[in-house]
Amino acid sequence: MEYLCYNGPIGNGDKHNHLKVKVGVSGALDSVKCGTQALDVAKEVGREIVRQGGVLVTEATTGFPLWAAMGAKEEKGVTFGISPAANEQEHVTAYRLPLDYLDLIVYTGFGYSGADLMFTRSCDAIIVGCGEVRSIAEFAVALEEGRPVGVLEGSWETDEAIRSVLATGRAMPQNVIFDTDPKRLVTKILQAVAARKVAEFKLIKK
Repeated sequence: MEYLCYNGPIGNGDKHNHLKVKVGVSGALDSVKCGTQALDVAKEVGREIVRQGGVLVTEATTGFPLWAAMGAKEEKGVTFGISPAANEQEHVTAYRLPLDYLDLIVYTGFGYSGADLMFTRSCDAIIVGCGEVRSIAEFAVALEEGRPVGVLEGSWETDEAIRSVLATGRAMPQNVIFDTDPKRLVTKILQAVAARKVAEFKLIKK
């Protein structure tokens, strides 16, 4: 038997080669909060998602996610945005959000709270970098729904805040992965997605 994951078959099978793992990147919208080092790391996260065969999903926004999208496009990858706005004009004028570095944008019209939920549920996994309150909320939704969640450790305080939240529970959830290195983190996340697909959806060839 050969197991299939959304990044293509594990083995020599030929089904589902076109399907890609959708990895969401969550983080602070204000670049100043993160600093230039964090933004460079964000670009590397985006690059690694593409290098390892994934599709990048963001909330079509600024800051850390935007820089991840920049990195993904440097590798000629596919990027996908989930906007809180109802249309392109509202996205740009009312929300003051960019259109850059995204191949496709879905305009939800749900505002930030609705778009946050749709973003999380549109992804097979998410990676949280230098973030803010909304990043913690997206982390919590992904955690509760069993999606693999990568937490990028760095000079920012988001990873420490998430550890503090998790410390209130009985045990560290198995679907949460911490790492300081973007390449290792993306690799672990993709492995976790493959394992989840096999376990929950029984994606087995023949």
